[in-house]
Amino acid sequence: MAILKDILYKVHLRQVHGSTGVTVSGIRIDSRQVQPGDVFVAIKGVHSDGHQFIDKAISLGAVVVICEEMPEIISAIVTYIVVNNTQEAVAYMAHQFYGEPSRRVRLVGVTGTNGKTTIATVLFKLFTQLGYRCGLISTVQNQIGDTIIPATHTTPDAVSLNALLHKMAEEGCTHVFMECSSHAIHQHRITGLEFAGGLFSNITHDHLDYHKTFEEYIRVKKSFFDGLPDTAFAISNADDKRGEVMLQNTHAKKYFYSLKTVADFKGKILENVLTGLVMTINDKEVHFRLIGEFNAYNLLAVYGAAICLGEDSEKVLTALSLLSGAEGRFDYSISAGLIIGIVDYAHTPDALENVLMTIKKLRTGHEQIITVVGCGGDRDKTKRPIMAQTACDLSDRVILTSDNPRTENPEQILLDMQEGLSSAAKRKYSTVTDRREAIRTAVSIANKEDIILIAGKGHEKYQEIMGVKYPFDDKEVLMEMFALLGK
Repeated sequence: MAILKDILYKVHLRQVHGSTGVTVSGIRIDSRQVQPGDVFVAIKGVHSDGHQFIDKAISLGAVVVICEEMPEIISAIVTYIVVNNTQEAVAYMAHQFYGEPSRRVRLVGVTGTNGKTTIATVLFKLFTQLGYRCGLISTVQNQIGDTIIPATHTTPDAVSLNALLHKMAEEGCTHVFMECSSHAIHQHRITGLEFAGGLFSNITHDHLDYHKTFEEYIRVKKSFFDGLPDTAFAISNADDKRGEVMLQNTHAKKYFYSLKTVADFKGKILENVLTGLVMTINDKEVHFRLIGEFNAYNLLAVYGAAICLGEDSEKVLTALSLLSGAEGRFDYSISAGLIIGIVDYAHTPDALENVLMTIKKLRTGHEQIITVVGCGGDRDKTKRPIMAQTACDLSDRVILTSDNPRTENPEQILLDMQEGLSSAAKRKYSTVTDRREAIRTAVSIANKEDIILIAGKGHEKYQEIMGVKYPFDDKEVLMEMFALLGK
């Protein structure tokens, strides 16, 4: 419960009709969830406009409506407040309603195209190992201590996010590590939160279906760092060509990590094999369980954040050496017939290239690299042929298949992927629309010590087809096919 005027702090009010002294019991952005005494915030979304459901919200008991346009018909028992941006307004209101939960924990945000989940997850595991009670908000799952809460979005909506942070603070969490997607930043889901620090991994071609241009995608990511306070730290990848740009306008204390140049957190890979990485971090040699150059960068980012949060270098490196990464991120297993299977979330050209380059470096002889890959429906179509070409350039055999086709025809997605492939690439690939059958095909053509990469879905336990999520787990299917085919 809260008084309306108390939760309007920082919200720019254009017009008020009714009393701001009314007591409210909750905040809702979905009219179907409204209960008596609630505030209903009408948000103009990608697929629907909350302004169309104001009457329904009032009929269910909403006593306050936050909107961008005043309705034509006004109820005498409802307070109406017009604002410029309801997404921004609800974020500020939710933070106040839940008692400013981000100020009660040390909140660290991780943004970038690739690596967000691994960095946030490893930070969570590291600080848990160091003896803290922690919270995790990620693509794979949300977690409070040992309690796992399934995730529906990379970053929840502003109301759910503040409710979750409140729960984390109430249950004694001292640190929370959160992925900050470009959608979440642009849609103000994290607006109003107070961050102790922010991390930037890298930026490559992604989400252009939403942001329209790469420049806008960069601007949105950068705005996260622009908004950090001077009490926070900001850590960026010096080896990414936009790593410096990300921090150029931040008020936070700036730090950089690198494998290639002088930096605050400097790493050097000494050995990269299937048993893990041997590398130096600031001249200290450590063996890590994580594999690949991309994970060397992730480890540097995690190490940097731990140091900025005041932890001891030796304790951090010792704890890090014992940790594994996130589920579905270079998640490998070896069959009875010694075929290596790797499941990875790589769903951008750059992420796919990183994973395949890592696999090529791990090869010790003439093992085949067999890649199973698709592209999601209702998402950026421009990356489809690039994904296919990348897979063909860096693999011996490629099977193009369905990812999450969503509302698109999977056959059309496959045609888009094949568009403009080089003549060399055309000799390497085949198409198998059914993903289970595609994984079976990959296993059937694999020989001892060959490496199968199943890319695109990683940790996901479903395949979304025409609005329905069917159970599907890449790793589970891979293990099933190893057993079925006696490989």
